[in-house]
Amino acid sequence: MNLYLAAQDPTLADFGKDPWWLVLGKIVFAFVFGLLATLLGVWFERRVVGRMAVRPGPNQVGPFGLLQTLADGLKMAFKEDILPRAADKVVFFFAPTISVICAVTALSVVPFGPKVSIFGHWTPLQVTDVSVAVLVILACSSMGIYGIVLGGWASGSTYPLLGGLRSSAQMISYEVAMGLSIVAVFMTAGTMSTSGIVAAQGDATQLTIAGQQIPAPGWYAILLLPSFVIFFIAMVGETNRAPFDLPEAESELVAGFMTEYSSLKFALFMLSEYVSMVTMSAVTTTLFLGGWRAPWPITLWAGANSGWWPMLWFFGKVVALVFVFVWLRGTLPRLRYDQFMRFGWKVLLPINLVWILVLSGLRSIEDWQTKDRLLATAIGAGVLLLATLFWPSRKKAPKQPLQEQVNTRPHGSFPLPPMDLQVPPSPRTKRVVAEREPANVVAGSESGEV
Repeated sequence: MNLYLAAQDPTLADFGKDPWWLVLGKIVFAFVFGLLATLLGVWFERRVVGRMAVRPGPNQVGPFGLLQTLADGLKMAFKEDILPRAADKVVFFFAPTISVICAVTALSVVPFGPKVSIFGHWTPLQVTDVSVAVLVILACSSMGIYGIVLGGWASGSTYPLLGGLRSSAQMISYEVAMGLSIVAVFMTAGTMSTSGIVAAQGDATQLTIAGQQIPAPGWYAILLLPSFVIFFIAMVGETNRAPFDLPEAESELVAGFMTEYSSLKFALFMLSEYVSMVTMSAVTTTLFLGGWRAPWPITLWAGANSGWWPMLWFFGKVVALVFVFVWLRGTLPRLRYDQFMRFGWKVLLPINLVWILVLSGLRSIEDWQTKDRLLATAIGAGVLLLATLFWPSRKKAPKQPLQEQVNTRPHGSFPLPPMDLQVPPSPRTKRVVAEREPANVVAGSESGEV
């Protein structure tokens, strides 16, 4: 079986040869990475948002407030665990667990680095890899939504149910855009293996500029710019992060699907959200940002992509993407639900389909040089982005000023408020003032006579 997979994809030949203790160590490392990234991610978000809001953020518990998240987790553990009377006890209990397990499982096919020597065994820094690893990530992302939907349904309350329904519609809408954006990666890399995609991005292409051969970056975030932008937008929608946090909109649904949860169950939902954010950042790094490969100009160093150094580049890219998540939360307001759904179905989906069609046409032309393909790709990306930025609005400018429209309204139509926003006094107020005026006059005259 391993020989067959190696023949289909040479990058898979490095897997399936590790001893049991090394496989167990990789699994523990991926799990610990998810938990530690969550703890540090919560602290990082609160510090960054505090900086944006011109306030310090957590800075008391531990150095720089690093232990504040741990203190909050312990506080949640000792809170009272409340079970609603109308809840489905079994589903209500296991729903948060489903979300956490699916978010952590996706890390099993993410490459953290190249082959290294661990106690004399040469092994890649990845738990495992299969020929359809990216489909495993999509499956974990889709299954994680079941925890939210089931948690909202099993709560036996209105607000959680609405939050769960919103989450299911949101997953269906943006899962389509996310899947189509990954199709462009499959077409370019020629494989669905995550390690194979990282290896494909490491092959620098040569561009001829002014008679000189210059290596061009092989990151798909540059070569497949529309797919990268659409994937990142869909990823924010999949993880229920602001400005797409509609399943847990505080102003409409209290806490959404988590309204009836408390104590450790509530903490598990929070954990799943941050683990999903870190996991999708790692997936984006793998698919579009070269994975563990060093960015330029670090690549000028010969040993940049060997040994344990690539883990540093990988974690740096993940932290940068997590910062973008936090930046969006601290900058953009929440969308209305109709705007959110319209954006997914009527903007992202058509642009994605057109882009895949253009990319397929470019790949079908075999006699083009690499630089010509890159030039045509850049032109197509620019056209699509311009079309997105200048998308025509449905609102049309009035043909005549508002005051003229008011003056031309037929007699007996529905009254409008005054244009100067000065509301006239009500008839009741006029009547009360008129009743009080004679008494005041009499009192004034009597006082004058005395």
